[in-house]
This record gives sequence, C-alpha cells and structure tokens, in this order.
Amino acid sequence: MAQRTLARYLLEEQRNKGVITADLRLLVEVVARACQAISIAIGKGGLGEALGEAGSDNVQGEAQKKLDVLSNDILLDANEWGGHLAAMASEEMDLPHLVPHRYPQGEYLLTFDPLDGSSNIDVNVSIGTIFSVLKCPEGADLSTAASAEAAFLQPGTTQVAAGYTVYGPTTLLVLTVGDGVVSFTLDREQGDFVLTQENVQIPADTKEFAINMSNQRFWEAPVKRYVDEMLAGKEGPLGKDYNMRWVASMVADVHRIMTRGGIFMYPMDSKMKDKGGKLRLMYEANPMALLIEQAGGAATTGRERILDLLPSKIHQRVPVVLGSKNEVDRVTSYHLV
Repeated sequence: MAQRTLARYLLEEQRNKGVITADLRLLVEVVARACQAISIAIGKGGLGEALGEAGSDNVQGEAQKKLDVLSNDILLDANEWGGHLAAMASEEMDLPHLVPHRYPQGEYLLTFDPLDGSSNIDVNVSIGTIFSVLKCPEGADLSTAASAEAAFLQPGTTQVAAGYTVYGPTTLLVLTVGDGVVSFTLDREQGDFVLTQENVQIPADTKEFAINMSNQRFWEAPVKRYVDEMLAGKEGPLGKDYNMRWVASMVADVHRIMTRGGIFMYPMDSKMKDKGGKLRLMYEANPMALLIEQAGGAATTGRERILDLLPSKIHQRVPVVLGSKNEVDRVTSYHLV
C-alpha cells in the first residue's frame, strides 16, 4: 500500500470529508516545508555556524539564539508569497508581519513559535516549532502592523489548524485540522512527511508529571498540594507512585504526553504573576491546548479552559496545565475549592 504523505492526508481531508479548504491545505503544506528547512539547519549544528547567541533580544526580553532568528526568517519567507495568508504573528516579533502588497492576500492568519525550547539548542536536546492557523475576520484593518494585531485576538476555539514539529532523533509533525490528531515522520530520503500514526489518544490517567521543581517556593497552594500528593506515592491520597520528567522544551514535554500520557504544568506563581504567567497564549498555549483536547486530554490555566480565553494582546502570557484529562481535572478542581 502506498505511503500516505502529508499532502495526500490533507487532500483526503479536503476532498472526502470537507474538513478543510484548498487554501488551508496548501498553507499547512508550506508550513511543513518550512519546518523541513528548519530541521536541516538544526541538523547541521556547529557545521552550519548557527549555534550560539544572536546578540539580540526578542519582544519578551529573552536573549535570542541564532537559530531562533533563522527559524523565524524561514517561516516568514516561506509563507508570505503563497497567497494563503493575510498576516503572521511570531513570538520573536513585536508586531504582526503583513503580507507584502506585491503578493496576493489570503484569508488566514498564522501564528508561530519558530523554535520552542531554544535554550536546549547548544546541548542537543529535542526542540520544536509550534504553529496555529486562524481565519482572518472580515473587514479586519490590515493597513498597518499595529492595527492588524486586533485580527489575531480570537479565542483558541476559532483555530482551524494547529500543530508542532519535534526536531529530535527523528523529525515529527503532529497536526490537527479539527478532525483528531495525526502524526507524521519526516522521510529524509523522500523529502516528505509520511503518516505514521492516526487518531492519537492521550490516556485519561497517568503516573508521570512535568513541572519545573525549582519554582516550588513560588507556587500557589493548589499546585503545592497536588505535587505533594503525587510525591507521596502509593502511601499518599492518590494511591500510586509518580515519575517526574522535565525537558524544559514544551514541544518535547507535550510530545511525550501525546505518546504515553502525563500532565504538564507551568502554573501561575508569585514570580510570574505580574506578567500573567510564563507561556504565550497565542504561540504556545492555544495550539497545544487544541491538540491536547483533540487527542482526548484537557488543557486549563488551572482555573479555566485555555481555548475559551479571549486574548487581550498577541503576546499575552497565561499559566498552563495540560495532559491526561483526569489529572488535569484534579489539579483544576483544587484551584476552584
């Protein structure tokens, strides 16, 4: 039987199920090709002179790696001329990037974190790209980059596609177009993403959790309670032993949960309270929340469903609790007592 490439899968979703439009199909294919180019650049490592600091900061005030800048440029260059987009927004840029007037304007908006977990680049740990696609509202003011920001301020429920690419021992693309979650593996010889898993499902229960324990002294009481209960093991109120895993790359941690279950937490804490949280709603929390829910999991801020949040700005930050549904429901219930 012939392999089902990404292009074939998307065409079937369009033609047989009517889930996506032709423009959305082509847009996702362009994003995937850009991720292949990023994968090649990462794979060269020090040979490509792309490791190390870029000597600049992003809009978040974080030091940029050379590969952060390169990955951002690859995604911008690949997507601005295809005619599928009206504008793009990146974690690495202060304002949205408008499609130049010399290219046709499309009906979609693309948001992305071009290289998530980039602090791990120089130590050769899995990193990734996260992306999300929205419909551009009718009548949106795209005359300037500043005015275009309002078009992106939509709840996560309006996403028409979301995905991430993991750059690890293999390069994987995990995708949803609202019809479940599928996983593709990059065949480097063929130059295509090939479907390797359909109907990805996250177990409702788990014995693994991911959290940055060094922030324990800053956590709110409900998170401290939940982590203490997990650490108590079989003798504690949860009645089972847990393992902790923390890669410090959201893509890597979430992909582990997609593969075998677990719960990922970057909760609200006193250190980040004035910023609203650590992770970005538009570039990280929303696309991951859609993927997690499509795979049968749950994603909240600890208090409310992430996908229901109405963004107030494109770089808004939020706390994140996501993964196996029963565990997410448990820690969320502790916040609501």
